[in-house]
Amino acid sequence: MIINRVAVISNRHWVVWLLLAIPLAVMTMQYLVGDIYYGEYLHATGEFSARLLIITMAVTPLCLAWPGKAWTLWLLRNRRYFGVATFVYAVPHLVAYMAKVGTLAGLLQEVVEPGMWTGWLALLLFLPPAITSNAKSVRRLGKRWAILHRLVYVAAIFTFLHWLLVAFNAIPALIHGAILVILEGYRIRKLIENSRA
Repeated sequence: MIINRVAVISNRHWVVWLLLAIPLAVMTMQYLVGDIYYGEYLHATGEFSARLLIITMAVTPLCLAWPGKAWTLWLLRNRRYFGVATFVYAVPHLVAYMAKVGTLAGLLQEVVEPGMWTGWLALLLFLPPAITSNAKSVRRLGKRWAILHRLVYVAAIFTFLHWLLVAFNAIPALIHGAILVILEGYRIRKLIENSRA
């Protein structure tokens, strides 16, 4: 009985959004009141965004590995929310950085650095999929919707390049990137096997 109630609640969209929003709300409040510093906030929002990206992109390989399971079906139903949350977490990451730099001249001076332009490019590539991650856009764009959302794969490359280039410790970025490469490699292998079958 309790498991059934939990399942019903977890399938409500507002619950998913609440779960996704709580960490950002807590981190932002801590940053605003001074409990965490700029670098900690920047790292936390960026890392959360990258992890949500991995979850979003992992849905297909996980569904291929464990088809029909309740938890993979739940991920599949809510994949778009995780994708939008990836972008949402990247926005305060950017805003905090811009507020710290403070001037347009400072931003333009730093944007030519590889660690910076890779992050800007990743965010710009995420923007179209984030804006069109709704039922209305799916209906309006039709087959073009799926093509547009393949930008996420390119954005993922620049996201992890950005993380590698700006991190004091590159090991977490390499571990997260390796997880994504393994999952995507499995997805491609299964799709090839299925097409041959």
